[in-house]
Amino acid sequence: MRASRLLSILILLQMRGRMTAEALAREFEVSVRTIYRDVDQLSAAGVPVYAERGRAGGFALLDGYRTRLTGFTEAEAEALMLAGAGGAAAALGIGANLAAAELKLLASLPPDSGASAQRVSARFHLDSVEWYRRTEFSEILPTLASAVWREHRIRIRYESWKDLVTRELEPLGLVLKGGTWYLVAQADRQPRTYRVSNIQDLEVLPESFPRPARFDLERYWAAWAKEFEARLMRERARVRLSPTGLRMLRNVSAAAAEAIDAGSRPSEPDGWVEADIPIEGLENASRQLLRLGAEVEVLGPPELRALIAEVAARVVKIYAAT
Repeated sequence: MRASRLLSILILLQMRGRMTAEALAREFEVSVRTIYRDVDQLSAAGVPVYAERGRAGGFALLDGYRTRLTGFTEAEAEALMLAGAGGAAAALGIGANLAAAELKLLASLPPDSGASAQRVSARFHLDSVEWYRRTEFSEILPTLASAVWREHRIRIRYESWKDLVTRELEPLGLVLKGGTWYLVAQADRQPRTYRVSNIQDLEVLPESFPRPARFDLERYWAAWAKEFEARLMRERARVRLSPTGLRMLRNVSAAAAEAIDAGSRPSEPDGWVEADIPIEGLENASRQLLRLGAEVEVLGPPELRALIAEVAARVVKIYAAT
């Protein structure tokens, strides 16, 4: 365990530059005293690590020092081969680089370990896109990814909910969610989210920007996605569902299914349930619930019940005329 931590400290210092003992202690969930002992061990092993005192101090490696150790275990190599990033990497314009990296990874492992990692990638494939959907393709995605990687400011013409607007942004990251690409970028020092397919024009500006030191893309996305769903699903509807309708609802609205699991009560006829579910406005809710056909009855609000009845009446009229 300690040898693994020593190698991880070395790689972290190489990747991030200077780090304090406190930051390293938080990273590895050990005491500051343990970090000092680990750094002493690295120094005794010939690693050129030094300490600087003061507010901006910390541990760092001598300029130009690079380790050739990767520390990959067989399990770690298998996990990387199962990352399922092939399609995303191709869309970002780095598919060839990913393939080359995988070959180098296999070559760096002992023969048996490399074969094991290759067997994993040959037997497991991750496809995160829902059925009957396709990953959105955008010709600007590779250019956008390059701007994110090189930390260059961009100017975009963006189709928002209300209008076509022009924005100058500092791109912080790209997220692939359910087949849809999103750009997380900073505007007026606040991170915001933009759907890549809504970007009409992209210009990469010559000036770079300082990336916020404390920004964490994964943490930001988790918080933003949760807030986004809560903002959309502000209204509620009261429904009765058959067992078949309940199963169908799970494919239509995961949020509604979760609400029913959290609290519902039996209804008539036997096997039906009654519950309150979150909805995204009347129009969207009517389209979703109509997909359940006669396996659901909307009890309220009255406006939603009337809207569904109106649409159902138009459908009946069409088929009656035929």
